[in-house]
Amino acid sequence: MNRVVAYLIRFAVILVGYGVASLAASAFLNIMFLASLGLITDETQPAAQASLWFSVPFVGLFVAYFAFMPAAIAILISEILGRRDWLFYALAGAAVAAVFLGFVHQTADANFEVTNTSVMLAVIGCGMVGGIFHWLSAGRSAGSWRQISA
Repeated sequence: MNRVVAYLIRFAVILVGYGVASLAASAFLNIMFLASLGLITDETQPAAQASLWFSVPFVGLFVAYFAFMPAAIAILISEILGRRDWLFYALAGAAVAAVFLGFVHQTADANFEVTNTSVMLAVIGCGMVGGIFHWLSAGRSAGSWRQISA
């Protein structure tokens, strides 16, 4: 019974960590694009801040949707190997973003393809930020379910 409870708690922690990572990646993406458009200045900051309250959770839903399968594989690998270092999670987040970009490149819809190099780098940066935030919220205790006695 102890082990089942430990598994359920760990699964809940992983889900919360994935939500935090998705929101962090979304916030990073929103701020990157607002800054690239020149909308983060003293004059436009109140409007930009108000728009972030809506757009960060909304874009976070898309981030969570598109990154789910590669992120699930990366999280599973980190749990099995018991990796607890931030660099692993940052690189895993970059790999998840690269898999997403590869998926986007393989789709038949030309309007969905990302071809601008700076946008690709921003998406990979978002993956790295998401990976680091997953490490902050859930990754520092990866593999802890193994130490629970039966």
